[in-house]
Amino acid sequence: MDKQRTTLGVLTLLPLAAACGAQTAGNGSTRTEPAPLTGVHWTVDSLTLGGTTTRAPSGTYLRIGDDGRVSGNLGCNGFGSKATFTGDRVAFGGLRTTDMACEKGPMSFERSLGRALADKGPFTAKAAGGRLTLTAGAGDRINLTEEKDAPLRGTKWKVTALGDTDVSQPLPKGTDAYLVLREDGTLDGRLGCNHVSGRATVSDGHITLSRARTTRMMCQDSLMRTEKTLLGLFDSKIAYRLDHRGIALTSTNGTVVSAVADE
Repeated sequence: MDKQRTTLGVLTLLPLAAACGAQTAGNGSTRTEPAPLTGVHWTVDSLTLGGTTTRAPSGTYLRIGDDGRVSGNLGCNGFGSKATFTGDRVAFGGLRTTDMACEKGPMSFERSLGRALADKGPFTAKAAGGRLTLTAGAGDRINLTEEKDAPLRGTKWKVTALGDTDVSQPLPKGTDAYLVLREDGTLDGRLGCNHVSGRATVSDGHITLSRARTTRMMCQDSLMRTEKTLLGLFDSKIAYRLDHRGIALTSTNGTVVSAVADE
């Protein structure tokens, strides 16, 4: 993601109604378009309007859920929408976005992509070889590439924030905290100060962690507070939720640990 973007404020995305799919013959019911379009993190590579192609800013993407709900980033702001499918054609409903101000380039691309999604459709969708092209009637198009989700096991999950379901605070600057779940059922990592290891059993959206084994260093207070919170995940059963290259771990007392896949 573009590190130079500046956040002025955030408007929480409103809940979206479930999207309709193509009509099923005979009974008027609906269905949602199956893979390969849905359930994939599609990185936006470029946008072509009126014969002019513009590269997308880093971090621009869209994802269509199996229920038709759309989430993504337009180049600066996150957005939500809904997708309606008819055969190989897809149309996007009204966009709801967060409210951040970024540099001129990302904001310009965002305005163009937002208008294209809302006004240029329906698009003819063609997916092959990990690439997706959405082409409008006038030849305008959006080029996208599939980006694989990070696997739960074997990924170095770098802890970025601690909080609960309502509020999250970033880790103190310079904090090095991460966890790695291994294929052999072990876990290792660092809690901000000390290194940690243990056992990890994954089942039905939960991870059961053994009692933690740690080194015995003492660090500054902010690091030790982070470490104490992370230790609260151990010797218990925690819920996890994967979202592309991010993961949220929720302890039995409601503490939420947010982490991202380290490159």
